Amino acid sequence: EKDYADIDWGIDQDFDYVGLSFVHHASDIEMLRAYLANKGSEAHIIAKIETKTAIETSELERIVGASDAVMVARGDLAYEVGPELVPSIQREIIRLCQKYAKISIVATQVLGSMVESPQPTRAEVSDIANAVIQGTDCIMMSEETATGQYPIEAIQTMKRTIMATQENVPTQPLAVPEGISGTAAVISKAAVKIAHDLNAEAIVAETKSGATAAYIAANRPSRPIISVTSNRRVAQQLCLLYANKSYYRQDGDNAGYELAIELADEGLLGRGSAVVLVSGKQPGVRGATDTIRVRTL
Repeated sequence: EKDYADIDWGIDQDFDYVGLSFVHHASDIEMLRAYLANKGSEAHIIAKIETKTAIETSELERIVGASDAVMVARGDLAYEVGPELVPSIQREIIRLCQKYAKISIVATQVLGSMVESPQPTRAEVSDIANAVIQGTDCIMMSEETATGQYPIEAIQTMKRTIMATQENVPTQPLAVPEGISGTAAVISKAAVKIAHDLNAEAIVAETKSGATAAYIAANRPSRPIISVTSNRRVAQQLCLLYANKSYYRQDGDNAGYELAIELADEGLLGRGSAVVLVSGKQPGVRGATDTIRVRTL
């Protein structure tokens, strides 16, 4: 009863995400999704993987497929399976999330020593770098920033480590994110290749549901993703997506290009640079992504 009371409170606060702890089966996700829908909530679901049942090969894949995002809850998971198995489980969860274009989150004791120390250990820095190399969307701190003595230093340490790793060890994408299909998925993969081959400054995705931006991110582009949507909630939910910065704008025939020009005027994109635009012939229509354009700002 308390769980449902907490969910109802989150719905009243108009939360964008609900985290489900100790997931055992995909049916746990489906039950929560049905409850949210019945309450009129569009909140997305983060499945926290921290049980033995959840990491069984077939069950884990079903859980990833049923979720919107998956968190590697390494603390409780280590108690369940032993700490020596957590690194390989983390890698598999990130791989499956990339396969199905779902958000992956690595959490728990990322910079645990910085709760009381202004400096991280070398092992903690390596832990962050490995998560980046594996291709995670997010790395989350908890007690480091919630109750720690050095929250700003912890954030700065994480940022420096992530940026240095991305600059020096490019993430290797899957050959094909084989868990997704359809026109939008194929268009998204092609857009990533075009952006890389043309050395474009960014990939601009017009998206209604957020799926197109997620498909692009699943290919782990080396260029930033700029997503533009007419749905405020989608814009907020996409903030967790790999390499993505999202913007809320009204639908229009050239919403993506107009946003890119606006960002160029603000100095956030370079004048004269190329951007790859991914959109649909019917702006604002869910599932209508079918077009790639290359424009010079």
